[in-house]
Formats: sequence, C-alpha cells, structure tokens
Amino acid sequence: MSLRLRPFQSGDAAAVVSWLQNERSFYQWSADRYGHYPITAEEMERYYAPQLASGRVYPMTAFDESGPVGHVLLRFPDEELAVLRFGFIVVDSAKRGRGYGREMLELALLYAFRLLKASKVTLGVFENNPAAYRCYRSLGFSEVKENPFVCFSILGEEWRCLELELSRERWEGQESF
Repeated sequence: MSLRLRPFQSGDAAAVVSWLQNERSFYQWSADRYGHYPITAEEMERYYAPQLASGRVYPMTAFDESGPVGHVLLRFPDEELAVLRFGFIVVDSAKRGRGYGREMLELALLYAFRLLKASKVTLGVFENNPAAYRCYRSLGFSEVKENPFVCFSILGEEWRCLELELSRERWEGQESF
C-alpha cells in the first residue's frame, strides 16, 4: 500500500458519499454538519464551496493506483493559522482495517506540520467509534483532559465527542518519515 494525498477534486465526492453506507457511519463521519442522511455528491461539494474561498480549508483525498481510498478535511478554525483541525475523516468502506486510515493521516500530518506550519492538530472522535480512536492514539494524538465533553443528540442517543490533539513537538519526537 502506497498512498498519496492530493487536494479534493469535484469527482471525489461521489466516492466519499458511497463509503458512508449507513446512518451510523455517516453521523460518525459528519456529526450534525449536514443535518440529514444520505447526502449526495453535489451536497458535499456545495458544503465545501464557500469554505474553500476562505483560504483556511483544505479538503484532501488519499488515493492509490485504484483511485480514491480516503478523505480528510484540514482547516484552520481561526485567523491565527496555528492550530489545524482535522475532520470528515473516512476511508473506503471496502478497505477499512488495512492501515489506509493511518497512512492517510500520516500524510495529512506531514502536510499539516511541514507545509502548513501548524503548531498543533486537533480532532474530535465519538466514543462509539473505537477503531478511529485507536488509530488516532496510535499516531500520537492524546485526549484534551481539561476540555469539556461535547455531546450530540444523534439517532435518538447522546453521543459524547472526545477532543484529541497532537503538537508539532510531540509529532517531531516520534516522526519516522
């Protein structure tokens, strides 16, 4: 497996929405950002369009020789451009459990710290998504203990979101590139 990362292209949305095969996985991916399931490729592209104009949002597609295999959104939540947030992280449902997510996020971290010069990367993960949580922890992310939990009311349940972060210093200390 040898992935590469490139900016999201219009045709990638069809692949991404096809990987979200049920409501639970859709909401684990998007929380409440879209408001309904399922979404179309056009809705995903419309969601990104105004954000791209800000110059602080970088939707990325991981791909190999077979085509798109993963997606991650990198965004600076504020004007300081120091802390970068990862979101909308997903891997092709047919390829999960094979290390694609980890490899995609390693590339995204390299992009975040080396090219975008972020001082820290943050992300949120629902407690009911233990595979994603383990992946993020294996990359060096740690829980932000002093942060209050954010809860979402999804599918008639309360989903608690854990906040994770990885500093540039910690990443550089474990870097194996």
